[in-house]
Amino acid sequence: MKKIEDFKDLYNKKVLVRLDLNVPLKNDQITDTTRIDKILPTLNFLVQHKSKIIIISHIGRPKGKTNSALSMAPVCDYLSKKLSKKVELLNQNLFEIKPEEIFDKSDDKIVFFENIRFYEQEEKNGEEFAKMLSKFGEIFVNDAFSCSHRAHASVDKITKYMPSYCGLQMSTEIDALKKVTSDIDRPITCIIGGSKISTKISVIKNLIPKFENIVIVGGMANNFLKYSGHNIGKSLKEENCNPIVEEILSLAKENKCNILTPIDVSVGKNLEDSKTIKRLGEIEEDDLILDIGPKTIQLICSLLENSKTVLWNGPLGYFENSNFAIGSIEIAKKIVDLKDKIYSVAGGGDTIAVLNQAGAFKYLNFVSTAGGAFLEYLEGKEIPGIRALN
Repeated sequence: MKKIEDFKDLYNKKVLVRLDLNVPLKNDQITDTTRIDKILPTLNFLVQHKSKIIIISHIGRPKGKTNSALSMAPVCDYLSKKLSKKVELLNQNLFEIKPEEIFDKSDDKIVFFENIRFYEQEEKNGEEFAKMLSKFGEIFVNDAFSCSHRAHASVDKITKYMPSYCGLQMSTEIDALKKVTSDIDRPITCIIGGSKISTKISVIKNLIPKFENIVIVGGMANNFLKYSGHNIGKSLKEENCNPIVEEILSLAKENKCNILTPIDVSVGKNLEDSKTIKRLGEIEEDDLILDIGPKTIQLICSLLENSKTVLWNGPLGYFENSNFAIGSIEIAKKIVDLKDKIYSVAGGGDTIAVLNQAGAFKYLNFVSTAGGAFLEYLEGKEIPGIRALN
């Protein structure tokens, strides 16, 4: 892919920038600015080169209809403060705007299109819509890796009509993911959690031939414990998962990949309960497995000490209750302790929440804010936004 920093003369060029600024809002206030803060380097780079910047982004799923609750206005206000520049939101219908009129010769503003998903043609990857968008700029920059698994007009088709580049954040994200999928410094350990094994089976199967260790935790681990004959009480589990578990274990054996599941657990009688540490043979019918136990924590820490790379996706327990956040927090702290010896990549909304809770976010080598795109890349799927830039 061509990178925007390799473009020779950005002065006064109209640059269309696709960003993922899909931030959570409450009463028109942004409750988490992580996604905005991560793309500031690209915008600052273009500002320093005196480019004329036009931002394309979205919030939520308006399904092709205007919805004032999903306006980009709060994001414009935040960006204006962070960049110390005027950021103007264009509320008019894009089909009715003359591209040559959005900047005056003396303008030093940044232009922000209203939520691009207010147009049904966006998610349909409409050819004419993409062509219309391209007329607003001279160069296209995709710095929205987390949207790039969607073949939408402002991610995919638009690249047919103008010179296209990846932004600084997208380039960094892809480089980090390459380091845990292809350019690996071995040995490598993957910690994969979450509630449903069915949503991560493709990721696990794709990583088994590449990884030395895969640690399966969270609600997913309950299916493995059940398969091994352990009582899991009333813990979260998926039905009819034995064939999936059997396939994963068989593939791991074939590829000499070590699959680690909990050897002790932290249980409660309900989600608000205090914790009780139990061995696997001690779990009662009314117990809920809500976290890993101290021996499992030690085992994972030992694996990390002997690894050079770690990939983490999904919490190790029900971290919303601090009694059951111990496993996640201890592993986060261990990765931070090893930061000079191990390359670390983490991704997923819940994983980010855990890292913030542990004060570990800024100490990992890379934390991805992408959800679906992050997992699809790990699955080995083609990412439309990357394909389009190539």
